[in-house]
Amino acid sequence: MFGLGLKPLQEALDRKADEVQHEFIELGKRIDDIGKQLLELRGEEKKQLREEQIQLRVKQQQIAADVNLWRERARGVMTAGGRAGLRAYLEALSELNEPSIQTVVDQVLHMLDLPPDELLPAEEESKFVEQTPAERLLERARIEYDIRTGDLSVRMREAITFANRPGIAQDDSQLEEIAAAMEDPDPLVREVAVLTTIQLHRFRALRVADLEVAHQSTQYLARLNHMAVVPALIEILETPRTGYLIENDESVETDNDRSRMIALLRLVEWHTTEAQAAIKARQFDRDASIVKAAARALELFPGPWSGPLKGGHSQQ
Repeated sequence: MFGLGLKPLQEALDRKADEVQHEFIELGKRIDDIGKQLLELRGEEKKQLREEQIQLRVKQQQIAADVNLWRERARGVMTAGGRAGLRAYLEALSELNEPSIQTVVDQVLHMLDLPPDELLPAEEESKFVEQTPAERLLERARIEYDIRTGDLSVRMREAITFANRPGIAQDDSQLEEIAAAMEDPDPLVREVAVLTTIQLHRFRALRVADLEVAHQSTQYLARLNHMAVVPALIEILETPRTGYLIENDESVETDNDRSRMIALLRLVEWHTTEAQAAIKARQFDRDASIVKAAARALELFPGPWSGPLKGGHSQQ
């Protein structure tokens, strides 16, 4: 009945969580700075800095708990359960005396007192409450402790799991929702969005039979400036396969060598050790053009590859 009216409250609670998250990030920077200083200090100064670092880590954990709490409050807006449950939930929020949300809380309380004929029909509310798979993943990235830890492998695992769900990678709307979150103010949500977007395009590039769709995903990955894209490009380069293209309204069988060439050229720009090893292995490729391109790249850059060339920087 009033689902749409709850959206501003949910957004206000998320903004509050973002504010607390910013403090968490700033503390993290200070902790990192201290870690670097500890390498150069000895004696009493080192001891004092180490104590400060320990105190900051404790404070950071407290702030992390606060962030999760505000995220949970935002999620709880839609699960309060009926008018009575929602009213109790709003009154509990009011007791927090948080200026950034109080105005919106008062507005929703006012809505609860409106006559039924002035509220939205129940079916309109249910449309708002229902979440897409992409929305659920991003919400989890905001509130779940395991995803929000310093362990990148957890976020990578979530990205891979999401991309391999049946039908997800072929759903343009899910891909658009995830990609849009790469501009989210929360850095961990951004990271989940980037990693998931990479995995969705990787799936398309390697498994979709329509090679035009696969090629478009390869081109997207080649434009993306994030180090996590390198393994996906290597896999595309190392995976020759056949599929089809539509020419003159007919399906024509062909291969993915043009996508593999795009991946090879971008890997030269990334210029990592892994990229160099993958390109060295292509000197015996089935495609003569890739063999020639690989040999030329190794001729131009004969020494160890240790990082991106100009234009290949990472946004990581």
